[in-house]
Amino acid sequence: MTAGDEQHPERERLVVGLMSGTSVDAIDAALVRIAPTAGGDRRRVELIAQSATPFDPALRAAIFDLFPPNTGTIARLAQLDALLGEAFAAATLDLLAGAGIAPEAVDLIGSHGQTVYHAPHAPQSPASGAGLSSAPVTVQIGAGAIIAARTGITTIHNFRSADLALGGEGAPLVPYVDYLIFGDEESLAIQNIGGIGNVTVIARGRGAAGLFAFDTGPGNMLIDALAVAASGGARQYDDEGALAANGTVSTPLLDDALEDGYFARQPPKSTGREEFGLPYAAEFRAKGLSLGLSDADLLATATALTARTIADAYRRFILPTTPLDAVLLCGGGARNPTLRRMLVAELVPLPVGSVEERGLSADAKEAIAFAVLAYETAHGRPGTLPATTGASRPAVLGSIAPGLGFRLW
Repeated sequence: MTAGDEQHPERERLVVGLMSGTSVDAIDAALVRIAPTAGGDRRRVELIAQSATPFDPALRAAIFDLFPPNTGTIARLAQLDALLGEAFAAATLDLLAGAGIAPEAVDLIGSHGQTVYHAPHAPQSPASGAGLSSAPVTVQIGAGAIIAARTGITTIHNFRSADLALGGEGAPLVPYVDYLIFGDEESLAIQNIGGIGNVTVIARGRGAAGLFAFDTGPGNMLIDALAVAASGGARQYDDEGALAANGTVSTPLLDDALEDGYFARQPPKSTGREEFGLPYAAEFRAKGLSLGLSDADLLATATALTARTIADAYRRFILPTTPLDAVLLCGGGARNPTLRRMLVAELVPLPVGSVEERGLSADAKEAIAFAVLAYETAHGRPGTLPATTGASRPAVLGSIAPGLGFRLW
């Protein structure tokens, strides 16, 4: 890419970020205006519009059929890749129409897509058993070429593969964006609670070199699965944490869950449905029922597990080297009062707030992050750091699907 040189000076850009997380509840879209700061090492990001487009129930169910322990088929995977591309494109066009912005005015789209498989430390599989070695893999669907074709806007997608190719976890990818937006005037833990919890740690005065990040463990994923089971499928999540608030935390079940080896593993590390998906939830529920727990008790214990594993991760991996000024929450779990109350209690005396208090939308943060990562890629700049993913060197992320009038910046 050529932006930043004398012929193509870096300038303000309009970028759309698209994200669907592990909960598969909606396509989050954010239209942002991005510009460099005077010093050049930060980005000024202005949110212009945001939206959350719920998935069609049949499409959502088909996506879940691809998650472990299911395997799907190559044909089904390809079909869903195309169908999700259409859905992401439609969400983009709806966002722009609502904002009164013509697609031709938008410079770029950054689309994370939908992760259906993430195994940076892949176990032996039937495919690799026939004389083939196991390889780290990550799969995000939602065809970037279709998004670019339907919108006419150049689309950067497939963000995780480049980091995996360099020996990294492929996740989390948001930490460098957190630094570009928040800077290093304070020591912050920026805690996202999506399907999986992940934290970015920014050390005061140390710049990008002071960043580190990792997945803390289950966020809403286990809670959501138990809410579905408790309601016979009528609920997709524990709204406002109401079910958990009516239950009692089971110490035996919580202690058993905390024995999982992931929690003690040293960062950098990442996880997903492969470790904490539906089979894990079914086993957690079966153990709880054998202890005589109600559905409310199960949800209270799962919520406590999310709060405890976040706090334990801080005590093990963050606080010994980086005293924190504040914890800032984002993601869907930040809106769960029961989870937030438990987390505040676990983190005493650390002040716990929200990214909203720093002028960034908690709901749109992940979509904003992929807009910024696309902007960095378009300028030929890395979007990750070895300290955040474990890769051998920083990686320029993504694949480019050209739109109308495509040219290198």
